[in-house]
Amino acid sequence: MAENSVMNDKSELQALISLVDEPDISLYARVRNRIFDYGMQAVPALEEAFDNCPDNLVQDRIVSLIHEIQQQHLYNELHHWKLFGGQDLLTGFLIVTRHQYPDLDIDNITRQVGRLIQDVYNELNPQLTPLEKTRVLNHVLYDINKFSGNTSNLQAPENFYIKNLLETRKGNPISLGMLYLLLARGMRIPIYGVDLPRHFVLAYLDERYDLPVSQASEEQVLFYLNPFNKGAVFTRNEIELYIRQLKLVRERSYFVPCDNVAIISRLINGLAEAWRAASNEQKAEELENLRKALED
Repeated sequence: MAENSVMNDKSELQALISLVDEPDISLYARVRNRIFDYGMQAVPALEEAFDNCPDNLVQDRIVSLIHEIQQQHLYNELHHWKLFGGQDLLTGFLIVTRHQYPDLDIDNITRQVGRLIQDVYNELNPQLTPLEKTRVLNHVLYDINKFSGNTSNLQAPENFYIKNLLETRKGNPISLGMLYLLLARGMRIPIYGVDLPRHFVLAYLDERYDLPVSQASEEQVLFYLNPFNKGAVFTRNEIELYIRQLKLVRERSYFVPCDNVAIISRLINGLAEAWRAASNEQKAEELENLRKALED
């Protein structure tokens, strides 16, 4: 029975796709909505239809349909990630990257991150002090693997995606900071993101405090790290000076760890701003809609 149901679904989908050339707009809308209901299951069949159809109108409709289906799928994935605690930062990073690169090779990205974690493992000694552990992380990331901040084109949207970061070895504070977090967490080093306005930094927590990270206090932070400046260490006083220079009201959140959902939300916000600055309003609006998956 199940096999027959699959065959019937496939037959209906093929029949619906054959109607994508429907000239009546209202009838086409019904066809489009029914195809959309199939979700990602419809994408391979739509791609095949695109390859076999020379009609420009039909091709445009197919491209639009595939894009809308993929956007909804990303929204659902991100919402699901958030509902289940957003524990895996890499998964969130990959979901956002797939907005730009829907055919992203996730296994390849995961292997590359794994190799970087292995590099840290090879250099690390559990007896090292917190400062010594950060020196190992900095050495692996910035010296051995040559990652650095993209100072010549900081505002480019490409700086936000893990795919580009791993290919070019250049990124911005948020992408470099997220990669730094992935390596630290891979080695159970207590480094977390801090949602500082206009700049993303990291905090190294004192492991002697037996508290959930969400309850961490400023006193629990041993020191801070600037991932955009090769993991340079700095203190709370420098954050105090920074927020005074920006004329901001002092907030606890500027000094203590934030969760992964806040990090991904910040990543999406930054991307939307970058695409808008690049005069791509459509991508900016799509990203703003994607961010709502973290709020619903």
